[in-house]
Amino acid sequence: MGAFFSKQVDRRKLVTTEKRALATRLSSSGDTFPGSEHRPADRKRWMAELGADKLRVHQVVWPGTHDSATNKIGVPLVTRPFAQCQSMSVYEQLAMGTRVVDVRVQEERRVCHGILATYPVDVVLDDVSRFLSETESELVILEIRTEFGHEDPPGFDRFLADKLGEHLIPQDEAVFHRTVAELLPRRVICVWKPRKSPPPRPGDPLWSAGYLKDNWIDTDLPETKFESNLKFLGQQPPVAGRRFFYRVENTVTPKADNPVLCVWPVTKRIHGYARLFIAEAFAKGLGDKLQVFSTDFIDGDFVDACAGVTKARVDGTA
Repeated sequence: MGAFFSKQVDRRKLVTTEKRALATRLSSSGDTFPGSEHRPADRKRWMAELGADKLRVHQVVWPGTHDSATNKIGVPLVTRPFAQCQSMSVYEQLAMGTRVVDVRVQEERRVCHGILATYPVDVVLDDVSRFLSETESELVILEIRTEFGHEDPPGFDRFLADKLGEHLIPQDEAVFHRTVAELLPRRVICVWKPRKSPPPRPGDPLWSAGYLKDNWIDTDLPETKFESNLKFLGQQPPVAGRRFFYRVENTVTPKADNPVLCVWPVTKRIHGYARLFIAEAFAKGLGDKLQVFSTDFIDGDFVDACAGVTKARVDGTA
């Protein structure tokens, strides 16, 4: 028992050390980067503000959410704090400026996070459709995957194609260098990641798993995750020559060997350092590699940072 408590104390000390390290980095180097001063007049239409005829797909820094459809998962105050990664609905996230949505499903087409299931995926698709009906030039990347430990929903690829229909941008690598205007009226890149079912093929309405990549590591240590994100980002080609989307997740994950297991107290260890990450990416010469940037519990400042870099790219200052 003594060894167990000693390990817990050591873990807490390590977490505290890493939190202080990020705070020191912020105070010493700041969080200024090309476009950091930009604030969209209307986050709901921040892409349109940049000009649909000017903005190319590869120029976008896409603000994304991790486990996007978990706002109502589990039982409030009982199981929800252990699985909830967003407090807003998918529609509310999109209206705030989110442009990449991460959804996990199980056999019965219900959204889930691990063993906990919530509303049917139809709720997410209806939210996306509602957002699209209220805007004209906003693109959305909708990632849907079968959650680990579950089976693919039967016929799910056909279901998605039927539900999203004319909104879907077919799988085509030429998309990365097209402007938003050239893609309209189609506005959704839907990446379907089944576990066993056949993956989408070139020309299909859906995109296969290889078009949205990341290097997720399972840690609750904020500076460890921060450094890992920088390392893996540095290994990617610049966005101008890339034929896939690469995601960096500004999140950390509760671990069983740590006494804090609720999502928010853990992920907030890194949550406030999104702008610092972008600033350090540019300082290290990696600014031209940043593309999809995701977070738990997204807020307007996170969106503004991504929109700012996007604007700088369009303006030729990044």
